[in-house]
Amino acid sequence: MRYQPAPAEFFVENRSRLAALLPPRALVILHANDVMPTNADGTLGFTQNSDLYYLSGIDQEETVLMLFPDAPDPKHREILFVRETTEHIAIWEGEKLTQAQARERSGVSKVVWTSEFESFYRLLMCQASVVYLNSNEHPRAALTVESCELRFARRCRHEYPLHRIERLAPLLYPLRGIKSPHEISLLREACRITRDGFVRLLGFVRPGVHEFEIEAELAHEYLRQRAGGFAYPPIIAGGASACCLHYNTNHARCEDGDILLIDAAAKYANYNADLTRSIPVNGRFTRRQRDVYEAVLRVFRASCDLLAPGVLIREYQEKVAAVTSDELIALGLLDPQEVADEDPEKPLYKKYFMHGTSHHLGIDVHDVPPSWHPVEAGMVFTVEPGIYIREEGLGIRLENDILIGETANTDLMADIPIEADEIEALMSRAR
Repeated sequence: MRYQPAPAEFFVENRSRLAALLPPRALVILHANDVMPTNADGTLGFTQNSDLYYLSGIDQEETVLMLFPDAPDPKHREILFVRETTEHIAIWEGEKLTQAQARERSGVSKVVWTSEFESFYRLLMCQASVVYLNSNEHPRAALTVESCELRFARRCRHEYPLHRIERLAPLLYPLRGIKSPHEISLLREACRITRDGFVRLLGFVRPGVHEFEIEAELAHEYLRQRAGGFAYPPIIAGGASACCLHYNTNHARCEDGDILLIDAAAKYANYNADLTRSIPVNGRFTRRQRDVYEAVLRVFRASCDLLAPGVLIREYQEKVAAVTSDELIALGLLDPQEVADEDPEKPLYKKYFMHGTSHHLGIDVHDVPPSWHPVEAGMVFTVEPGIYIREEGLGIRLENDILIGETANTDLMADIPIEADEIEALMSRAR
């Protein structure tokens, strides 16, 4: 791996917090994600199961974690299974973690090879009263491929039909929602690398460059700083393409007079930043572009103020909608009387701002705590309002990552240029 491993104490504490929530004689079993195939004999790059990483710190395929806090044998209360390196694997793939390395990285005392899982599985299942199994319970997940964990859940139910089987997600997701100081440090590093990438672009973007060239500049900056690459497929959208929310073709030529929307960020040690900026390709905003930009910036600042402990995201979004509607009226895009008379189920602002303002951020870009839970101190949210005027070929979005505090929030991207004057000045200076 490129990144410096997180300290084992972090993962020890995560397991301890989960153990405190478990009922007596509860056994927890988590599996690594599959290595997914492409075509012929190809495979995609490996992405670890976020929940397994959160509890173990192991970023390797074929890993299994078993937690049994009440196991009669103290050595069985935490068992980590890792893939054993063979001569064939060493030649073709490289060395895997040794047991000692896995022990040091995870803080789990008992580390054995994955090939030994079956014997421990039978032994501990016979001692447990309740089994907690894991699955992807993100409400927006598209579960079109059966995961290793779902296959194992089906097997477990078949082989042990008299056991009580419970979902791990309702216990684990709230824990992942509150970020520890160490997690904040990893997010700050991802944000720092993201900042350097964006500042680099301010000196590179000009009429005639292509969106894929801009993507390449970002990739170079991220990788040379030991990031894990892009946190998500980057959106580099010039002109009217900025009105396509998930545009990532990134093939077009940047034209003089257009706005370029850049939604791209780095990941570091499996923790993700999430940044969006909208900049003028030629280095200067037109009057209309600046008016829309300043409107989005005002919505951004109001949104940051509205996020606070105890707030429900649904209610927060309604307040952001009211601010956005006022800005759209001021821009001449909405009629004030029509807004006053609108159907609450079909608000008019959604013609120009059709997505949510905020989502959780962490190991996953759209992190897992349920959106209907109140905001709590220690959570990290994006704030990303936008205005998309398709009839003008103009789309502007601004996004930073915000750490919720008890009395005041912290903008983890406060040092990334966002004011229109600052962006123009930096682009001019770089040229």
